[in-house]
Amino acid sequence: MVLVPWTVPRETTVHDRNHARSHDRDHDHRRLGRELALFDTDPLMGAGLPYWLPDGAVVRHTLEEYVREAERRAGYRHVYSPVLGKRELYEISGHWEHYRDDMFPPMELGAEEVVLRPSLCPHHALVYRSRARSYRELPLRIAELGAMYRSEPSGVLGGLSRVRAIHLNDAHIFCTPDQAAAEARAALGLIRRAHADLGIRAARHRLSLPGPGGKYVADPELWRRATALLEEALDGLPYEAVEGEAAFYGPKIDVQIEDAAGRESTLSTVQIDFHQPERFGLRYLGPDGARHRPVMVHRSVIGSVERAVAHLIEAHGGAFPAWLAPVQLVVLPVAGAQREAAYALVRQATDLGLRAEVADPERGSLGARVRAARKVPYQAVIGVREAQDGDLVDVRLRDGRRPGQLSGTELLHRITDRVEARGPELWPSD
Repeated sequence: MVLVPWTVPRETTVHDRNHARSHDRDHDHRRLGRELALFDTDPLMGAGLPYWLPDGAVVRHTLEEYVREAERRAGYRHVYSPVLGKRELYEISGHWEHYRDDMFPPMELGAEEVVLRPSLCPHHALVYRSRARSYRELPLRIAELGAMYRSEPSGVLGGLSRVRAIHLNDAHIFCTPDQAAAEARAALGLIRRAHADLGIRAARHRLSLPGPGGKYVADPELWRRATALLEEALDGLPYEAVEGEAAFYGPKIDVQIEDAAGRESTLSTVQIDFHQPERFGLRYLGPDGARHRPVMVHRSVIGSVERAVAHLIEAHGGAFPAWLAPVQLVVLPVAGAQREAAYALVRQATDLGLRAEVADPERGSLGARVRAARKVPYQAVIGVREAQDGDLVDVRLRDGRRPGQLSGTELLHRITDRVEARGPELWPSD
């Protein structure tokens, strides 16, 4: 394997550092999340346990539905599994031995000990082995957007990026060894498409390998086979191989992102696992009539919803892509006489599936209302002239452009087209 050297950062000047700090403040998801009423925390709920406010819940729900639909089109079947599991389950999977320090303590339920799950993969292994499987069913792609819990130290908690209750976009592909590299490559393609729709740019791909002194499964042959399959999946993509970043059960491909201050973190992953299929005794009936061991490909398109939304807030400065914005259109009647026309347009927009609201004159001057709606992709102003002409509105875009007057019907169709396209442009180029 070729170890690509790390890029050495250029020397930064005082101007660079001051600019980075300013940009970091402007895009800090903790500040923006509260300013835009997306999420908040309360000491009575506990550290690292944020709650979602209505606008944040819209962003989260839209993101979850997008991922579920993308997975459905890619041949995934969705399941639900419980957030609790017996301690024995995680002893079999290896989490108890290798990952115990990051798990919450067991709870006693009668004669049993149960644990808040730190991962979904043991549950999906049980889903797979719930009945006999044939090679004709493979690859079997099981997906879930499920909760899991990690006992993060209080000193590292912050906003949505480091939390104790995590909602993970997770999936596990059970396949033959011959299918594993292609499935991993297809997962990387799914990640790339999602990142493009979300306006996310990957900083780099990292092949994460075991390092000295870590808690890893001791089976060099399984590590060698898994690493070779991931290298095959990465063929043609630039990547860096880094020791010490692997999961305890196998190597992984980490899709690395950077925040506004240049800090790097992992958003999406693809992993190949020979360990858990062996521990859970997973089998499939092959074409030769014999029983064979499947490979388990772990895959997450957007990682945790919390971290994904934190990054999206910072990447877009709170001005989400139109399809993801909590409010896509705000209608501003100049005076009370235009309120009826404004509410009629919002009802029409809602019927088309758009998220729209009226900013009533009672909220302040037109200028103040325009400024308050500065993160909304589309604004439609209805004044005396527009109301007299019937269906007309004066269109303003979030980026400062003013396409001028359009009929309300034409505006809604244009917005719908842009939302469905999920493109970065708010308005088609002339």
